[in-house]
Amino acid sequence: MRIKLIYWIGFLWIFLIIFRIEAIINYALLLPAFFGLMFNNINTAMSLVNFQFIDSIFSFIIIILIPFIIVISYKKKNFLNKQIRFSEAVIILLLFVFILTPLIAASNPGFSKDLSVTKLLSPFSKVKIIHLKSTEKYKDSDSKYFLNLRDKIIKPSFDESIIFADSINAGDKFFYYQKNVRKELPPNSIKTVDGREMITDKIFLLGTDEFGRDIFSRLIYGTRISLLVGLASVIVAFLIGVLLGFIAGYTGGIIDVILNRFTELFLSFPSIYLIILILALFGNSLFTVIFVLGISGWMSLFKIVKSEVVSLKHKDFIASAKLLGMKKRLLLFKEILPCIIVPVTVNLIFLFSAVVLAEAALSYLGLGTGTLYPSWGSMINSGQDYITKAWWMIVFPGISLIATLFAVNSYGRKLRFINSSDND
Repeated sequence: MRIKLIYWIGFLWIFLIIFRIEAIINYALLLPAFFGLMFNNINTAMSLVNFQFIDSIFSFIIIILIPFIIVISYKKKNFLNKQIRFSEAVIILLLFVFILTPLIAASNPGFSKDLSVTKLLSPFSKVKIIHLKSTEKYKDSDSKYFLNLRDKIIKPSFDESIIFADSINAGDKFFYYQKNVRKELPPNSIKTVDGREMITDKIFLLGTDEFGRDIFSRLIYGTRISLLVGLASVIVAFLIGVLLGFIAGYTGGIIDVILNRFTELFLSFPSIYLIILILALFGNSLFTVIFVLGISGWMSLFKIVKSEVVSLKHKDFIASAKLLGMKKRLLLFKEILPCIIVPVTVNLIFLFSAVVLAEAALSYLGLGTGTLYPSWGSMINSGQDYITKAWWMIVFPGISLIATLFAVNSYGRKLRFINSSDND
């Protein structure tokens, strides 16, 4: 089954606008509020800016610019009319999730509260939320208005101003129930809107885990982590493999022999031991995982680049470039790399798939990016203990991992087939 690229992007954009219309409206109100606060009190405004705020605003700007990008691209190029397959559609969906993660996820992936109500809820479960009055940190109206909008968009990891409840009995006295345990709240402690208690519903689309955390939000943020680790590790492997392959193939002689022996040493040594050793020495942080997966996957790229450079360095256009005095760095990036970009790209695509799987495996073993970030592997690890009670904990991250690997490998095989056909 095929679909036009422009239709698929348009469908994703419209679906996201409908699904998160309230959040998008809050984003549209947040920017003027922030600039107004900055105009009145720049110190207070800058103290409220953090990475989450910048990330969220960037996502909002991208979602607004998508229609304009489509129109401009459609007028200049015809690639948006290209028919795409299932694998390409999945890759585009993953890119949407990667870029627009704060906008798509409805809650903080680490948010956990009232476990008696939220623990191990099945998909599409609904709970009541009681909103309590909170102490205002900032007294001026501009700060209050901005903070109210910010809290609606950037969800905290913990919130004392809400209570999850199974059911509510609001009369002369306000009662709520958590697992058949009745609790009472003073009526004046509940936030009111137009004279009525502020009580809302929350739907957990994909259920919750053993700590009452939203599986959907964790899955969305886990997608970003997996793709970030994959892309960053591929860049590290690309830089190492291309540079060493070019030096070995272009220089030859003793340098070629040394680099070949060095590469064969990496190939003969099981990479899992190297990974565990580095993680044991430096800890399992996001940067460490990216670095260790990058330096454990450059060897195949080295072989490809070296063999291609050996076959190209005696060509006439390379000889002409050297006679003109072109530096080796420019010779690599302007003359050689464009000639070998297709096999290098195919190798990087398959390497990306291997890195995503490796990161999931490390996270499954507890050696991944740590507890600060959700990961598909760690979610699968948690889900296996509850597979008979909460199947959704392991099924949804498992499907995401399988679909990603299938889509990336299918696209890589397609490029390799096209390259082979062109060479023939």
